[in-house]
Amino acid sequence: MRILSNDDIQQVLTAEECLDTLQTAYGELTRGLGANRPRNHTYFPVEDERYPGFCYRFKSQEGGNVSSGVWALRITSDLAGVETLPSGVQRRRLVPAAPGGRFVGLVTLYSLTTLEPLAILHDSYIQKMRVGATSALGIRELSREDATVAGMFGSGWQAEAHLETLLLVRPGIEEVRVYSPTSEHRETFAKTWSERTGRRIVAVDHPRDAVTGCAIVTCATATMEPCFDGAWLEPGTHVTAITSPDGTATRRELDDTTFDRADRITVLSREQVHHDKQYDILGPVERGRMAFDEIRELGEVLIGAAPGRRSPEDITVFANNTGMGVQFAAVCARALRLAEQRGLGHEVPTDWFLESTSP
Repeated sequence: MRILSNDDIQQVLTAEECLDTLQTAYGELTRGLGANRPRNHTYFPVEDERYPGFCYRFKSQEGGNVSSGVWALRITSDLAGVETLPSGVQRRRLVPAAPGGRFVGLVTLYSLTTLEPLAILHDSYIQKMRVGATSALGIRELSREDATVAGMFGSGWQAEAHLETLLLVRPGIEEVRVYSPTSEHRETFAKTWSERTGRRIVAVDHPRDAVTGCAIVTCATATMEPCFDGAWLEPGTHVTAITSPDGTATRRELDDTTFDRADRITVLSREQVHHDKQYDILGPVERGRMAFDEIRELGEVLIGAAPGRRSPEDITVFANNTGMGVQFAAVCARALRLAEQRGLGHEVPTDWFLESTSP
């Protein structure tokens, strides 16, 4: 069995690999060639005295698809809570409370044929790239092909992945306007990524500046409250969000106005909408603006079973509303194969994990 660190994975897993692998996985899931258990968060009333207000949280998700040949179980053992920034904005935060000031996030892969555990992988680099690549697939299918200006909320690690994959699927983008509540962060982000991409990445001082005149608006944040006023959206805009209520934390990136103005709403998982009581996505249904059956999944759009954008004037929303075990199966299996080819990681005897009696 092979153990892969984030550094190992980063050497072999590109954004292009993620886009290709996830497109296949979502298509298989839609066609019945994949399976996925809804993501679960369990909060436990145990606190660390060093971090008042932060409690233990265990998160798990699992799934698999035929082409990957594996079943994946992803877990995180977290200390989670909400912090207030100097600007007054609140956001979710995970504390590096493990020994050495680190985090605990692991993916275990099991063979669908021989049953044995194949690998244990660190999850954070894969987490970053699979979210960004999924949002980019939504942008490719639902935004206008002639888009040249985009807005982005967030200037952290998820924003990095979203910017990189955005430019892969919409190479005609000439300018990206970035807003985040800490001016130093957005200025640094804009400077770094302007140099890295050769595009105009511009830090803006007001949320409205990342919406007005932008054909694509991407939210890649850990915020607890909506990033902008949906009344600012112009006809033809595509909006992406990665934060929705998770059944325990009532956080969201998009307001009711954005959802109500949307001509088409696409989600990653309809099942998760009900599992987590994602009231932001359900709002237009409860207000009678559309039927739940009109909200379709990204996989359906990718295989042509559901329409994407119907008109240049449509406002479209893609709610990247959950993490999925099938994502980790597909992407981790690809990373494992590439790492094996290069001899990366550490091997331990698989026999350690096998038993001679029935479980």
